[in-house]
Amino acid sequence: MLYLLKKTMEANLSQPTLFDAADTVTGAAELFPEVWHATEGLSSPDLMVRRESLDRLIILDAARLSPLVAYVVATRIFEPDLELRRRVVEVLGKIFLPDETGKLTPPEVRIHLSAYCMLIERRGVLSLLEVANAFPDSESQVAAILNVCSQSGAILAEVMSDRKLPLDIRHQAINFIGRVGFLDAIPALDRLKGRLESRINGQKAMSFAPLSRGSETALLPVVQATLMLLKEP
Repeated sequence: MLYLLKKTMEANLSQPTLFDAADTVTGAAELFPEVWHATEGLSSPDLMVRRESLDRLIILDAARLSPLVAYVVATRIFEPDLELRRRVVEVLGKIFLPDETGKLTPPEVRIHLSAYCMLIERRGVLSLLEVANAFPDSESQVAAILNVCSQSGAILAEVMSDRKLPLDIRHQAINFIGRVGFLDAIPALDRLKGRLESRINGQKAMSFAPLSRGSETALLPVVQATLMLLKEP
């Protein structure tokens, strides 16, 4: 009995905790127990478990190797903890961008992740804009995700015109329309530009009425800059 216990302990000690990403077949990474456990932990109701699980997946680089892991990570775009959501966005954005050596993520992973991102609706886009607004250094990752979402242009145009939303979120929507290059948003931008200019001209005509702080007219400069960017030859 002691002999068997000793052999079992030796076998467990001889097993590596991490796998070699270079030797792992794309799509098979989730078969490793550590990857599977960390992926499962992303759906835990415990914030600390979710954080630690994402940490492990980042160390293992599992999202760049497994379409399934990338898909599960993408579901955390709706993560309520903004800091953790920022890290999720960073992981996902990097899948669509070359790594430090210039290599791209395997096409199988990008195809599966793109398919999920194409289903992102208004709520998902707003989640991404909140990340970009709170963490400016995440802008390139947010843009990479929005770029593969076929509905992003139309959704961003709706967001920028929605007067019920905070100005900073609307500002982010306009910014990403220009950054990604959603030409189909030009008509909506033109309409918003005309409305804002009319309001400013009306306020100037009534010199006795002070300009209100926090007015949506503050969006005019970014609207003008975005239109110039989209319309330039």
